[in-house]
Amino acid sequence: MRRRDFLKSAAIVGGALSAGFYGTLFGARKKKRPNFLVVLVDDMGYSDIGCFGSEIRTPNINRLAAGGMRFPQMYNTAKCYPTRACLLTGVYFQHTDRDFTDTATIGEVLRPAGYRTLWSGKHHATFNPRGRGFDRFFGMLGGACNFFNPGDTAMAGQPKPGQKGTNAWAIDDEKFSPFVPKDPKFYTTDTFTDYALGWLDEYEDEDKPFFLYVAYNAPHWPLHAWPEDIAKYKGVYDVGYEAIRNARYKRQVRMGLMDPKIAPLPEAEASRGSQEWESLSDEDKRREAMLMEVHAAMVDRVDQNVGRLVDKLRRMGELDDTLILFLVDNGASPETPQPNYEDADAEQGSVATFESIGPAWAVVANTPLRRWKGTSFEGGACTPMVAHWPKVIKGDGRFYREPAHLIDIMATVTDITGAKYPGEATGSNIPAMEGVSLLPAFTGSTHERKEPLYFQFGGGAAIRKGNFKLVRSGMEWELYDMDKDRTETNNLASKYPEKVKEMSEQWESWYKGCTGEEYSLGKKKR
Repeated sequence: MRRRDFLKSAAIVGGALSAGFYGTLFGARKKKRPNFLVVLVDDMGYSDIGCFGSEIRTPNINRLAAGGMRFPQMYNTAKCYPTRACLLTGVYFQHTDRDFTDTATIGEVLRPAGYRTLWSGKHHATFNPRGRGFDRFFGMLGGACNFFNPGDTAMAGQPKPGQKGTNAWAIDDEKFSPFVPKDPKFYTTDTFTDYALGWLDEYEDEDKPFFLYVAYNAPHWPLHAWPEDIAKYKGVYDVGYEAIRNARYKRQVRMGLMDPKIAPLPEAEASRGSQEWESLSDEDKRREAMLMEVHAAMVDRVDQNVGRLVDKLRRMGELDDTLILFLVDNGASPETPQPNYEDADAEQGSVATFESIGPAWAVVANTPLRRWKGTSFEGGACTPMVAHWPKVIKGDGRFYREPAHLIDIMATVTDITGAKYPGEATGSNIPAMEGVSLLPAFTGSTHERKEPLYFQFGGGAAIRKGNFKLVRSGMEWELYDMDKDRTETNNLASKYPEKVKEMSEQWESWYKGCTGEEYSLGKKKR
């Protein structure tokens, strides 16, 4: 009998989690199935949290990692909205669209299985999650917003908000477009947590486990943070891009995350508009350092709010029974958005500004991985995931190095809960789940995957098959042996042309099977 089958049929601590064995594993409690807290952050770099090498203060996330496990090769789609679709539906985005057409959401699967389903934060679609399996929703239906005021007019006592258009927001069934908050203490990261904590209070005494999805829009641009958080990082980034990048890499090596023999730190790649630190004027250096100070403050504030959520679970007596997943939707972004309005003289990080970290800091944030958001290289498509579940994960902060993907979360949740896919979903052509359960990884074994992992966004594409990864930006394929070359520095395409042919044909077949059409760089279906 395979270990995975054994774990599904035997009641052992840290093992069997199918519906019939919850009483054995979790004891005689009214909630015999675990809760789930999924925290997704937006455009954060691979090395932006302390347990993955950062100088940014993230003690709460670090504690989750120390008491759980880290996934250095957890993959996303390299872009916001396809990642969210994969996470919530368990299928590749190429099967669907921004509105999750013909899919089943985790809410639609878990709610009929007796779960309270809650979602606070970013959505990046047009439909209200209340109609797709979620009991409660608060957040924005768009991709980016002003953190202090998502609207188009100033709040009382505040300047006009910097903005690049506005998005619709929803509070349960009530929709706002635009959304101008009334609370002068509104800040998306804090407010998303406030709603989540309010729901946990509201439903604390009911006889239901919960699935809580908190989708922060930080640290996506615009760079907005509270002054007290920015002050913590004053002067930290004055040393420049390379000094911070090198220091992060050294920490990664010391903690065992990266092995210099198979993951050397590659030369920093240039993106549009990036420059070497020493070529900048003193004024530009101060401005660049300040941008990263605000970015760090935004990540810091995310960590503070993760701490609020964990403290609440602890006070409820639910922390041990809750699987917490912390992850990011894509790599750090080199984008330099052009706002409709900003005040160039406003204090950096305040409501009237609208800045981004830019390409050079994006390379630093993704240390040591190549490229950035929007590409299928590791810097675009790899997320630093942390998993914490005291009742099951006998955590010591270990690294689980097998490749995994966001499509695996649906399979994991259904494996753990016994919930039936596709649940209450009513789509006419819902694909089968494409991920695999990560439960064996949580219990000290290894998850099994028969199919390769596939990637495509815009002109970027990749296929990960065993230790080989075939990747491109445009039409030229590159081949890397990830077991020997984690940072994609030694292109083997010319050495193994047959491998390139085999894997590229497999990728083309996958893409056509999902979309019904041949891939064309000039004709991007989604």
